[in-house]
Amino acid sequence: MHIRRDVKVVLSIVAAVVWIGAVTLLIVHEPDPGATSPAELRDRLAAALSGHDADALADLLDYPGSGGGDFAKDYVSVLAGRGVRDVRVELGPDAGAPTRATVSGALGDGRPFTYPLTVTSEDGRWTVAFTPPLP
Repeated sequence: MHIRRDVKVVLSIVAAVVWIGAVTLLIVHEPDPGATSPAELRDRLAAALSGHDADALADLLDYPGSGGGDFAKDYVSVLAGRGVRDVRVELGPDAGAPTRATVSGALGDGRPFTYPLTVTSEDGRWTVAFTPPLP
């Protein structure tokens, strides 16, 4: 009787250790947010905004805390609701080391729009922040 209980305890411990190990491996192998170059950031940001892709946008955000995914979902929902299309992204003032991304495109009714985003870089990863760019 004790052997059966001991086996159950050991199997439970082994299962817990395997589960913790698997979760740890998933976290460690998760890619860092952002793009590897300014050009990749420009292309991925334009594709995410054009396609109203919240997950792709969230991967490019310099967003404090863990709310980037929710922000991205809300943001692309607004884009879709306004019929945003033909999105373009330009980096500046230096395309090789940008500090600003200018997003432009057309609304559903054909009116053009444009707005700036701040470009950030840390540890070789390029992201955008939805805050006004610093002069």
